[in-house]
Amino acid sequence: MKRRISVLPLAIIAILLFVLNWYVLSGIRTISSNSFTTPLFWGFITITTTALIYSIIRMRDNGMDLLFKVTTHVFLILFVTEVIFSAFLLLGDIYRLITQGERNVHWVEFALLIVLLVIIIFIYGIVKGKYAYRVIKHTLYFDDLPSNFDGFTITQISDVHAGSFKNATAVQKGIDMIKAQNSDLFVFTGDLVNNKAEEIKPWIEHFKQVKAPFGQFSVLGNHDYGDYVPWKTEAEKAANLQRLKEHHGELGYRLLLDEDVILHKDGQKIVLAGVENWGIGFGERGDLNKALAGTKADDFKILLSHDPSHWEAEVVKHPSKVHLTLAGHTHGMQFGIEAFGIKWSPVKYRYAHWAGITSRNGRFLNINRGFGFLGFSGRIGIWPEITVIELKRSRGIS
Repeated sequence: MKRRISVLPLAIIAILLFVLNWYVLSGIRTISSNSFTTPLFWGFITITTTALIYSIIRMRDNGMDLLFKVTTHVFLILFVTEVIFSAFLLLGDIYRLITQGERNVHWVEFALLIVLLVIIIFIYGIVKGKYAYRVIKHTLYFDDLPSNFDGFTITQISDVHAGSFKNATAVQKGIDMIKAQNSDLFVFTGDLVNNKAEEIKPWIEHFKQVKAPFGQFSVLGNHDYGDYVPWKTEAEKAANLQRLKEHHGELGYRLLLDEDVILHKDGQKIVLAGVENWGIGFGERGDLNKALAGTKADDFKILLSHDPSHWEAEVVKHPSKVHLTLAGHTHGMQFGIEAFGIKWSPVKYRYAHWAGITSRNGRFLNINRGFGFLGFSGRIGIWPEITVIELKRSRGIS
């Protein structure tokens, strides 16, 4: 049975886009009275929109191929710059209405300069920003951390999305930065691929270079199950997941599937547990009770769980205290600002806490911003992250 498409939402979107473009054109014509301005503008909009629609229609058979990526990125940049230009134009028009003057040409020119700056930022994000790896360090204090683990370090990465990578030299730079941390433990918190196990194969030799004295551990993310692409049979989909699990082993990662391991150091221990993906709206597969079944109430526990909504829904309320949960998933939406005391991304409207450390009742959560990228082939303001967490025996957080 074919899925029915509602015409009304599409009509509303089309009308809003037409109004947006009409308003943008009115601003452009303020500084350009050339008779070719209008037909050239609408010609460009028509070609761009048609190409986008065509690439979306053929995506079912061709996937996110080069045409799809180019058209969606051009449309995204066009839409964002038009919204920004319109916002500046609207401010100028409001002032014009108050003062009953003419539209200020210099203000429109200034708005176009801002648009040019935004385009440059987008280009940087696409060319350089997606590989602009950052090491972010946190020191967390616990009063019940076993004393022999005081100063224990963990390097975390998440959301590799290997199918998006093209630049081996840039990826290796990120791998070298991970290795340079010399942490006691390395963990990966899910989404190794976009959809298919084969995507990680060209990158196995890169990521298998990462070693840590207490081991390398991983969990699955929502994209790892192959839920977002069509399969001929369920058996084919299951075989893909099995191959992906085997690739974790080839990387040297111990994949935790609703289970725990004990990390020993000089006669003391901490517990590292990992669950299959559990996320509101993204598949609730993981079984926290099963993962913690072999642990004791007073064990110091670290949990790997891809989706941070799991922490809110189950982990923070669980009777067996999980001291630290490591997650990813959000990517910080690969777009936002973290500077001058400002921390904002559109993803905040889906996840109240979307990156970095938060805590409640002595239980900590870290959300890694992701090592790779997906959808938008770039990052702007939210850079790819390598997290290093040091565990300390005391109270507070720094």
